[in-house]
Amino acid sequence: MKKLLFFTVLLFFFSCQDRNKQSSDLKTGINPFFEKWDTPFEIPPFLQIKDEHYMPAFEKGMEENLEEIKNIINNSEEPSFSNTIEELERTGKLLSRVQRTFFNLAGSNTNPKLQELQRELSPLLSAHYDKIALNEGLFLRVEKIWKNRENIDLTHEQRKLLEDTRKQFVRSGALLSVDEKTQITEINSKISELTTTFGQNLLSETNGFELILNKSDLEGLSEDVIAAAEEAASQKMSKAETDAEKEKYKNKYVFTPHRTSMYPFLTESNRRDLREKLYNSYIMRGDNNNDTDNKNITAKIAKLRAEKATLMGYKTHAHFVLEERMLKTPEEVYDLLIQLWKPALNRAKLEVKDMQAVVDSEGHDFKIAAWDWWQYSEKVRKEKYDLDESAIKPYLSLDNALKGVFNTTNKLWGITFTEIFDIDLYHPDARIWEVNDRDGSHLGIFIGDYFTRSNKRGGAWMSSFKGQSNLDSRERPIVVNVCNFPAPVGDNPSLLSFENLITLFHEFGHAMHGILTNVTYGSMAGTSGPRDFTEFPAQILEHWASEPEILKSFATHYQTGETIPNVLIEKILKASKFNQGFANTEYLAASLLDMDWHTISSNEELKDANKFEANALKEYGLINEIAPRYRSTYFAHIFSGGYSSGYYSYVHSAVLDSDGFEAFKETGDVFDANLAKKLREHVYEKGSTEEAMDLYVQFRGKKPMIEPLLKVRGLDGGSE
Repeated sequence: MKKLLFFTVLLFFFSCQDRNKQSSDLKTGINPFFEKWDTPFEIPPFLQIKDEHYMPAFEKGMEENLEEIKNIINNSEEPSFSNTIEELERTGKLLSRVQRTFFNLAGSNTNPKLQELQRELSPLLSAHYDKIALNEGLFLRVEKIWKNRENIDLTHEQRKLLEDTRKQFVRSGALLSVDEKTQITEINSKISELTTTFGQNLLSETNGFELILNKSDLEGLSEDVIAAAEEAASQKMSKAETDAEKEKYKNKYVFTPHRTSMYPFLTESNRRDLREKLYNSYIMRGDNNNDTDNKNITAKIAKLRAEKATLMGYKTHAHFVLEERMLKTPEEVYDLLIQLWKPALNRAKLEVKDMQAVVDSEGHDFKIAAWDWWQYSEKVRKEKYDLDESAIKPYLSLDNALKGVFNTTNKLWGITFTEIFDIDLYHPDARIWEVNDRDGSHLGIFIGDYFTRSNKRGGAWMSSFKGQSNLDSRERPIVVNVCNFPAPVGDNPSLLSFENLITLFHEFGHAMHGILTNVTYGSMAGTSGPRDFTEFPAQILEHWASEPEILKSFATHYQTGETIPNVLIEKILKASKFNQGFANTEYLAASLLDMDWHTISSNEELKDANKFEANALKEYGLINEIAPRYRSTYFAHIFSGGYSSGYYSYVHSAVLDSDGFEAFKETGDVFDANLAKKLREHVYEKGSTEEAMDLYVQFRGKKPMIEPLLKVRGLDGGSE
């Protein structure tokens, strides 16, 4: 049964003639999904794919998929690994192709038609996969092979695939009664519809607020922030359809709840009233009692998940989910989170005192509030470390940052990246590279889509347009990173904050996991493992971003070409533990909220989302000056993504990545060839072909310890 995966060198030129051929290979009027893609590297022919092509392709893909399943069931031969498990791996190729393309674009380049299709497709796809997962004849073949597994000559990877396949059927409800299977199908359909609506509501809420300012409102803002807001207003005016709408943005400056717009404003603006207004537009998303309100949807999703867990024989949804994670029970997750919660909250309270002292010294008569945090923490940072974020950005252009992450992975594993300019992608902002191994062999294709736009959902992620498999032939992946960095303004390049740089390295770590993967079976490739392990390959790569050797190799001033000064690097490193009380507390609050939502029992009444959230956070003692990183109504990770009962994964993976990078530090060489080889072979290449902890131990030589994480984050009792 196919799993859906989350989803860049030798020089390769394509002439204008070749690109024209790419367009003409597909006959007019023919659905591109029904044709062979004779495009370079089998990249989707984006310019040929129209919105109206998706539904027929989905319908045909589902039809073909079910016919393939029927052929497996009707095979008169005795069930075997090759005629059942491997044949399952070969099914659904058309459906996978259209599904990967559609959902990638629905997240990064959506429009009203795609959103309508997404709402329509969600229950259809849910029902389709239930027809396979709950197919008794198919499961009986798998079960027969599994029961006879000790008598079959299987490789380690094949045995793991057999066990995983059987487990997927069981966890989908294969052992349930007919009535229970019907209930599961109904619940799955409802959850699918609700999660789709949640995500679309959130996009609408995020795009639905604009802080439109006059020049007199810009006190304290730097030139680049003002220029970005002026550019945002200009773009709004150019898209306006009436004179009245155009006048609305004329000579104005626009800020939005998108983080790349909001955070600079909260950090720099001297207008406390406006900071409060913009901040509240962010934390009240999905909580405005309007058509895009998510409170009731949130509660319904949690309730339905609890009901499904009960049907499956589990105490709660969290118990069901965690069975397949490295941490196996809610108790283990809560234990990890609380270990960090107490020192993080104590540190946060000290940070509030530091900021309040600055407020008082300025002669103001107010208490620090949540919308003051960015401005006053920045003032404290400047005072303590003489470090100004605006001094860092000129060295961190997007091209510099890409050079840095390319150099890092080249020094670790010898891989190279060559940008390709003659392939049409789905948006002009997107860029593409071919990735080659040390010996020059093709590893995959990497696509980067980095700038914020109104038809892209928030956050940053990795996905794929094509997976990796060695089953019938050597199939190499097409991987994409999507981010929401500030776009270039005028002649200036996109300039990143240090936090943006860390995000770029993080998502590129996921991309490397997708590109370096080298397994036989596609369902086990890349990021297919447990969530609290698959963040590890992304998070460990973050550590190289702040290494002085790496920073000096790429961080040059976009105007002068000057290499980032040692004194600035030293300030960055000294300040690395600064504001960790806030950073850890807001993250842990969201993680605890996730666990609380998913440890409710099925017999409890539908929750009032706001009361439930407020009571939970009050119980943990969250201070008023901090909101959880995600409130329930815009917690897309858990209510429209794949992180339910799993948002803690980032901190569990942080235990792994801090301990893992400590191994490099212990050698005295962060590019130690032996460790880099082990990291690639036992982590990045292996997918889910082995148990996650076994893979970590094969790389590190021992199980991870929490102490390196506490040290890295300054939560070990030491000073900042």
